[in-house]
Amino acid sequence: MRTASLPDGTNVPALGQGTWNMGESDALRDEEIDALRFGVDQGMTLIDTAEMYADGGAERVVGEAIRGRRHEVFLVSKAYPQNASRARIAKACEASLDRLGTDRLDLYLLHWRGSVPLAETVEAMERLVQAGKILRWGVSNLDIDDMEELVAVGGGACATDQILYNLSRRGPEFELLPWLSRRGIPVMAYSPVEQGRLLNHPALENMARRRGVTPVQVALAWLLRTPGMIAIPKAAKRAHVREICCAPELTLDEADMIELEKSFPRPTKPGPLEML
Repeated sequence: MRTASLPDGTNVPALGQGTWNMGESDALRDEEIDALRFGVDQGMTLIDTAEMYADGGAERVVGEAIRGRRHEVFLVSKAYPQNASRARIAKACEASLDRLGTDRLDLYLLHWRGSVPLAETVEAMERLVQAGKILRWGVSNLDIDDMEELVAVGGGACATDQILYNLSRRGPEFELLPWLSRRGIPVMAYSPVEQGRLLNHPALENMARRRGVTPVQVALAWLLRTPGMIAIPKAAKRAHVREICCAPELTLDEADMIELEKSFPRPTKPGPLEML
C-alpha cells in the first residue's frame, strides 16, 4: 500500500476507509463491519470517522470492526466545532473513545470551524495530547485563511487538513494545496468520488473501459498521483473494498491526464473551499 507522511514522520496508508453514512441502519451493520475488517486485511488500515456520523453510530461500527485489531489501525475521528473548546473537548473525546472501544485516537480533527476561537481549540487539542488521549491533531474543512490563522495562534503541530477534493472539486489546487504542500501538511480528501456521482461521467467511463478498470479506480488513481495525498472513500460492502484497494496500482499516463483535464479543468482563480 502506498503511504503518505505526516509532519511528525509517521507513515500512513494513502488509501484509507471513510465511514460517512455508516451506522445508520441495523440491517446494514454486519455488512459494514465486514467491509471495514476486509479493508484492513487489504492494507487500508487508516479508518476515518466522526462523532457526527449517525450520532456516534459510525464510531460504534468502527469500534466493533477493529475489536481485537486496534494495533493494526490508524484511527481518526472528528469533533463537532461546538465541542472543540477547553470546557467540552475532553468529554467529547472520551465519548468517542468509549464508542470506539479504545483508549486513544491516532488523530483527532476539528470537523469544521465554528464559533470557538482557533487558539482555544489548539490549546484544547494539545491538552488531549499531553493526557495521552490523542497522539496528534488536525483540522477539516479549513481554507487557506483559516490555516494561516491556525498557524499564527500556535497551531504549527496540525497534522492534516481534511477537505472535499476530487476531480469535480478542484478549487483547492489554486491556493490551499500549494500552501499545505510547502508546509509538509498532507491532505485527506473526503468524498473522493463525490459520493458516487462522479462514476457515471462519460470521461471516467470511457477511460475505465479503455484501461480495463473501473471509474472509481480512475478517480482514486487521479487523486493518489499527488504525493502527500490521502484518499478516504467509503466502501460499505466487501465487493466495493476489493474494487477500491486496487486503485493505487493504476498509473495514469500523460494522455490520460490530458483527457481528464479537458473534462475536469483546473481552477483559474481562487474560490471558497467547498463542503458537503
